[in-house]
Amino acid sequence: MVDNRYATALVIGSVLSLLATVYLSVAVGTQNWYQYRMVPATNSNANSNGNTSELVKEFIHGDLDEKAYSDTMFLLNGTLGLWWRCIMVPNPKMASQCVSFTLPQQFASKYKEPGNEKSGEDLLRTYMWRCQFLLPLVSLALVFLSSLVGVCACLCRSVTPTLGVGVLHLLAGLCSLGTVCCFLAGVDLLHRSASPPEAVDGALGWSLYLALISSPLQMMAAALFLWAARSHRKSYTRMTAYRVA
Repeated sequence: MVDNRYATALVIGSVLSLLATVYLSVAVGTQNWYQYRMVPATNSNANSNGNTSELVKEFIHGDLDEKAYSDTMFLLNGTLGLWWRCIMVPNPKMASQCVSFTLPQQFASKYKEPGNEKSGEDLLRTYMWRCQFLLPLVSLALVFLSSLVGVCACLCRSVTPTLGVGVLHLLAGLCSLGTVCCFLAGVDLLHRSASPPEAVDGALGWSLYLALISSPLQMMAAALFLWAARSHRKSYTRMTAYRVA
C-alpha cells in the first residue's frame, strides 16, 4: 500500500513533469528564442530599399553563411530559434518567413569572424551551438525514459523505482537549463564577433522563457519523486523492523 502523502507527491510530480515536457517541446519547435527589432524610422527606410526583395529571396532560397543570414535578420526584424531563423517580410502586409537549420548546419563549425573561414574555427561557439541543439533532445529523452520507468513501477506496485524517475528528471532539468545557458552564451559571443547595428534592438523571446520555466518544473518534479521514494523506503524499513520485533 502507498501512503496518501506519497501518492499525492507522485501525482503532483507527474503533473509538473507533463507541464515541463509540453513547455520544452513548444520551445524547441518555435523560433522566438531571440528577436531583433529595428527602430521604426530606420525600418521604413530599409524596407523602401529595392534590395529588400533580393535579401528575402537569398534568405529563403540561398545557402547563406552565418554572417549573411545574421545581417538579414538585423535588417528585417528577424527571430532566431534552435531550429529556425525567420524574418519579417512586407508582402504587402508584414508576414513572417522562416527557414529551418539543416542537420549539417547544426553541426557546422563556427568561425571567429562569422562567415570568414580564414579567421579560424571558434571552438567555444561551435560547441555551444551543438549543445543548445542536443541538450533539449537529451532532456526530452530522459523524461520519456523516466515515464517508462514510472509505468513499470505502477505495474509492479512499487514506489522504489521512483528513485530512478527522480534522478532522470533531475538530469533532464539540468539539460534544459544547460540549453538556455548555451543559447544565451552563443548569442552573446555572436554579437561580440558581429555586433548588430546601433538602430537594432535585441530581446529575449517567449520560446526561451518557456524553456527556462521547464527546468525548475523538472527539478521540482525530481524533488517530489526523490522524496516519495526515500520516505516510502524509510517507512517500509521501519514496518519490517517492527514485524520482525
